[in-house]
Amino acid sequence: MKTGILLTNLGTPDAPTKPALKRYLKQFLSDSRVIQPRSKFLWWLILNVVILNTRPAKSAQAYAKVWNIFGKGSPLLNITLMQAKGIEKILSNNNIELEVGMRYGCPCINSALTKLRGRGCEKIVVLPLYPQHSDSTTTSTMDVINETFKGWDSSPELEFIDNYYANEDYIQSLANSVIEHQKLHGKPEKLMMSFHGIPKRFVDNGDVYYEHCLETSVLLAKKLELQDGDYQLCFQSIFGPEEWIKPETKGSLESLAKEGVRHVQVICPGFSSDCLETLEEIDEENREYFIQAGGKQFSYIPALNDRNDHLEALSNIIIQRL
Repeated sequence: MKTGILLTNLGTPDAPTKPALKRYLKQFLSDSRVIQPRSKFLWWLILNVVILNTRPAKSAQAYAKVWNIFGKGSPLLNITLMQAKGIEKILSNNNIELEVGMRYGCPCINSALTKLRGRGCEKIVVLPLYPQHSDSTTTSTMDVINETFKGWDSSPELEFIDNYYANEDYIQSLANSVIEHQKLHGKPEKLMMSFHGIPKRFVDNGDVYYEHCLETSVLLAKKLELQDGDYQLCFQSIFGPEEWIKPETKGSLESLAKEGVRHVQVICPGFSSDCLETLEEIDEENREYFIQAGGKQFSYIPALNDRNDHLEALSNIIIQRL
C-alpha cells in the first residue's frame, strides 16, 4: 500500500507586499479557530474595516526584512520544503509520496492532499509541524483535512499526528541546538524559552497548549541539567486587548535587564522553522527591548529547521505511523 506523507505548517504570504499580506491576513484572521470571536459580526467589522486597511502595509515591511534569508522567498516555506526533502530522503525505502501543505496561503493543504490521492496513496500520514497542540493551529489543520475529504468519493486511511511536544528525539534536538550555540556564544545568565502566545480564554476553555509548552520547557531544562533559576518560559506575538497567557517575552526581557541580568539567550521550541516571529520579532525587536532596558548580550538560538537530528526526529515520528 502506497502511503502519502503530508507536512503542514501555518503558511506565508506570496510576497512581502501590501496586497499579498492583505490576502494572507484575511484568510488567517477569518479562521474562527484562530480568533474564536465572541461576536462573529463584530469581528468581521473589525477585520474588514480596520485591520485589513491598516495592518498589511506594516506587516509587509516586517516580512521584507526576512524575505530571501533562506533562499529566494519566504523563510518558512523554503525551510519547510528543505525539511520535506530531507525527510523524503530518510524515508525513501518506505514506498511513500510526500507533499507540503500550508494552512494559509500556498501551497495549500487541499491541493497537497489531492496530489497524494492522484498518486494512488491509500493511506495518508499528516504531520502538522506544531510540536505543541493548540486548537488554533493543530485542530484548524484537521478542519481543512476533514473538509477536503468531504468532497471525495472515498477517503484514504488517515493517521494524524496531533503533537510531539514530549518526544525524546525532538527534545534532544533542541538540547543539541542549545549546546552547540553556547559553545560559540557562552552560557547566558538566563535561557528564555519563548513560545507563541494564545489568549488565556482559549486555555480556560480547554486548550491544552499551555500544558504542552510547560512540559516541553521542563523536559528541555532537564536534558540541559538546568536549575529553575537558569531558564524561563515565556510567550510572544501577543496582540489585541484581551488577556493572553503569561509571562510575556517582551516584558520578561525588559524586567530581567532592569534587574541586572546582562546576558540572555532565547530559543523558540514551538517553531519548527524560522519565520517572521523568530527572525524579526525575537532576533530584532526583542533584542532591542532587552538592550534598551540595560541588557548587554543577547542571542537567538535558531529554530531546528533542517538540522540532521531534527529531520531524524521527525522521520522517526512519522515511521511510527506508517
